Amino acid sequence: MTTLRLVTVLVCAAGIHAQTPVDKAWTILSGAAQGKSDDNRAKAIQALGLVTGNARARALAETALSDEKEAVRATAADVLGIMGAKESAPKLKAAVKDKETSVVFAAANALFTLGDPAAYEVYFAVLTGQKKSGDALLESQMKMLKDPKALGRMGLEVGIGFIPFGGVSYSAVKMVRADNVSPVRAAAAAKLVGDPDPKTRQALMDATKDEKWLVRAAVIGALARQKNPAALNVITPLLDDANEVVRFNAAAAVIQLSAATTGQHGKK
Repeated sequence: MTTLRLVTVLVCAAGIHAQTPVDKAWTILSGAAQGKSDDNRAKAIQALGLVTGNARARALAETALSDEKEAVRATAADVLGIMGAKESAPKLKAAVKDKETSVVFAAANALFTLGDPAAYEVYFAVLTGQKKSGDALLESQMKMLKDPKALGRMGLEVGIGFIPFGGVSYSAVKMVRADNVSPVRAAAAAKLVGDPDPKTRQALMDATKDEKWLVRAAVIGALARQKNPAALNVITPLLDDANEVVRFNAAAAVIQLSAATTGQHGKK
């Protein structure tokens, strides 16, 4: 072996051994995130959720928003929310227009987590079936209301978690088997609590007359949390609702909102 070749080999070997644990970690994650395996790409992107305040990790997740596989794109959107990547908001807003429901809801939830009001546009459309502009949803957008995968991305527990009564969760889960739409709309109502838009408040009050009890119960909870005394006008009649969960939530909301007008919480 010539002296020059020997030196080259030694230099290369030294470079390999000089790789730090951090260098190795990035090699592992970036390699998997850009590899051929769909499953490994999703797993690597998911793992990036553990890395916050890091531009390189954020860039990998943002790139994955354009992945050919729906699951990878949805995971990337989820992770950007977990990272608290406010810089990624423009790309997440673009992802809300994705053709796949799971990606739309993942991006909306990420924007919600980041405190970006653009998320409310999606939840308003899910609850009401139309955009805030008043335009009806396109057929391709309407599939959001019929796609069972939406349950996972919206979080079914968000839709029924506000109901503090024993046995209700089981009842709601049984209902889901025949009705994939109501739990998603209920979850959307819960997400709209923080939206100050008057259109949203009106939409929530209108939804107290919804034919589905889970939706009525959800919007009552949202209106109670908004502490808007004007909602008493539409909630009070629900004290006589045929569904006991709706009646119970209405009773709690009447107490909450009445107290908000008098400042007399806890008095009989």
